[in-house]
Amino acid sequence: MANIALLTELIEPEAKALGLSLVRVRMQGGKSDPTLQVMAERPDTRQLVIEDCAELSRRISDKFDALEAEGKDPVGEDAYRLEVSSPGIDRPLTRLQDFADWEGQEARIRLVEPFEDRKQISGNLMGVEGTKITVDVNKHKIMTIDFAQVADAKLVMTDRLIAATAPLSTEGADEVFYQDTSDEPNARGVETEEGQH
Repeated sequence: MANIALLTELIEPEAKALGLSLVRVRMQGGKSDPTLQVMAERPDTRQLVIEDCAELSRRISDKFDALEAEGKDPVGEDAYRLEVSSPGIDRPLTRLQDFADWEGQEARIRLVEPFEDRKQISGNLMGVEGTKITVDVNKHKIMTIDFAQVADAKLVMTDRLIAATAPLSTEGADEVFYQDTSDEPNARGVETEEGQH
């Protein structure tokens, strides 16, 4: 099982070197299709173009190849795909600052443990104070939860969100950059797939 904290620690400097902000690092796909998913964005535009994806993918790949050559493979999988992408419109909210940045937008939040008999809440983000997140829960009431209570959260696709995230450029908007590591330990095949975020 990959150590996500270690992977994040290794990947974050590569993103920062390109002027990018790291949004999320996670392994998905299980044993059948292990994929290291890296989401990043430009802090000023909240977007990522395909050239950014390609450059970040190359930097991560080179760093991991060097570690593997030293016998310190950070992923610990025989073969995996490296997927570098933007967070997309209905982006995950992974950092406390995300909840403040997207105030006024609708979000779906899954909680670590039930709070007021709810394991999931949906509603408009109303702001952040300290580590507390306030949500106007749809057809219920205003609730305040601590960031530590959030297991998973993402924005909900609405017309308001689409208007707020209109891209500066739509070029490459439907592309994800993949780095395939399945053929040989240090051979990398690159492909882009459309229709995924």
